[in-house]
Amino acid sequence: MALNHIQHLIAKGESDTLDFKKTISSASKIAKTMSSFANHKGGTLLIGVNDNGTISGVRSEDEKYMLDLAANFFCKPEIKLELIEWEFGNKTVIECIIPEGTNKPYYAKDEYGKWWVHIRVKDKSLLASKVVVDVLKRATNPRDTLIKYSKHEEGLMQYLGKNNKITVKQLCQLLNISRWRAQKMLINLVSAGVIRNHTTEKEEFFTLS
Repeated sequence: MALNHIQHLIAKGESDTLDFKKTISSASKIAKTMSSFANHKGGTLLIGVNDNGTISGVRSEDEKYMLDLAANFFCKPEIKLELIEWEFGNKTVIECIIPEGTNKPYYAKDEYGKWWVHIRVKDKSLLASKVVVDVLKRATNPRDTLIKYSKHEEGLMQYLGKNNKITVKQLCQLLNISRWRAQKMLINLVSAGVIRNHTTEKEEFFTLS
């Protein structure tokens, strides 16, 4: 049963809700992945599994210590983990389940002591932009978003009606407004569900919902 369960997870491959780790070498690095799951819809870490899906096994006590350290001291707010140990002969795999957070955004402390917000995109944990961080804050503390459709909002809607996407920089140039004002407008529109945010490793852009 244990092997079937783990094999079933491995067969799915790494994704926005599943990540393989051969071992944990850094509490700050694993906190980055944990916080990205908490900011998303939750996820599972399989510790003792190689990137190619083969089982290497781990020393469970060492890994559990690092997981607890990451969740309690390198994540803010703290993240409550569910840890399950699976034995396969002389090999141990730890299934670490991270629930979706109820107090977003969740921050992870890097090796320099700075706190950052990350989000899960496909099988990557990426740094969140100011727009994404503020949208996460509003999701935790919902409030009515009043959108005043000024010439700026109308200009953006017209642009997106003719083009697939727009970046913050393009929006600033299109409407001749500051980056702060452009971000504020985008936060309102994303929170209201009018447009969607897309984060990639190369850029952040926005499309109509």
